[in-house]
Amino acid sequence: MALAENPEVLRTPPRISDATLRDSAHMAGVEFGPQDAAAIAGLLVRTGVELVEVGMVSGPDSKDADLVLATHEAVGPERSMTLLVVRDRRQVARALDEAERLGVRHIMYSIPTSEQHARLKLDSPSPKFLQSLARSAIVQAKERGFHVTFSGEDGARTPKERLVPYVEAGFAAGADRFRLAETVAFLSPWQMESVIGDIAAIDGSEIEIHSHNMLGMAVANSLAAVRAGARWISATVGGIGERGGNAPLAELLTSLRVIHGDTRFDLTHLTELSRLALRGAGLGDAFQPGPTTPHAFAYELPGQLSHPEAYETLPAELVGNRRALRVRSRLTTALVGWALADSGLDVDIDAFTPWLAERQEREGRPLLDRDAIREAAVDFRPVPA
Repeated sequence: MALAENPEVLRTPPRISDATLRDSAHMAGVEFGPQDAAAIAGLLVRTGVELVEVGMVSGPDSKDADLVLATHEAVGPERSMTLLVVRDRRQVARALDEAERLGVRHIMYSIPTSEQHARLKLDSPSPKFLQSLARSAIVQAKERGFHVTFSGEDGARTPKERLVPYVEAGFAAGADRFRLAETVAFLSPWQMESVIGDIAAIDGSEIEIHSHNMLGMAVANSLAAVRAGARWISATVGGIGERGGNAPLAELLTSLRVIHGDTRFDLTHLTELSRLALRGAGLGDAFQPGPTTPHAFAYELPGQLSHPEAYETLPAELVGNRRALRVRSRLTTALVGWALADSGLDVDIDAFTPWLAERQEREGRPLLDRDAIREAAVDFRPVPA
């Protein structure tokens, strides 16, 4: 591949983590099996990706346990990282117990930092509560010997006066790395440089950037973050991910090669990786990130359907798209309730949901959308006497 005649050599070339096997747990209707996870993880490591992020744990009996174990088998727990959800101290302890059971060594705490997301997920927008929760979670994990990355979920929309003290508190508690999550695509590259510069200036900080691609700037914002002092970039194969996708790995690595003369990565695996991941995700070879795709505004988490304004860079209707539900095995009564709202169907949701989940399992987990759930509700309704 041709290089720029005078490439801009980065002072500290970024290390790469890949979230394909974790972000899929959030992307509506996308679920990888253990065999896919092992194959994808193996190719990622051969490409030169240092850390494979896999699965999500909030407590015992994690649905992603098989993915985590398969990835550990393929590349080892030292090359893997698993996300732990943070809501309160007791919930964190249960999640850490599960992570230990699975042999996880690296964890990443998902903690909402913007006032909007903190109010929605933690029932409190208080910055003091946010810092206290993060400190407690980090100390618990470090006492158990985990390598800890803590996130700023919706960090791109978190004001400096709220974000910087939070990041300082996390590192003071012993965290190893901070991830700024551009959960809602929001920043231009030059704005990203400013935001990262503020937190990279914190003594002893190690910063990672995780961008979503609704505005098509995830790669540009990731490279801007590195210019400003970030040491890690989080990407996904094919840009797989919710809300317009993530920074696509192939575009990121080829940009590093062409623009910055970075030859550390073996790019020969990228096409095979993309085909394997897109096929395993059930997305097809034509999947594209961005706001006009069928997946851009599709959700399988009830909070995203109930409070889309907290997750969307712009409303679906603005680009002629529409909000949708897509789910395979992560069916809940809240999702069924959303699907049946205003349908005119009188169904006992508490009875219907486990019936539908059992049918889904029996039929091989076909993809469900709102119409499919409504059709199933008609089948479920008792025949009048």
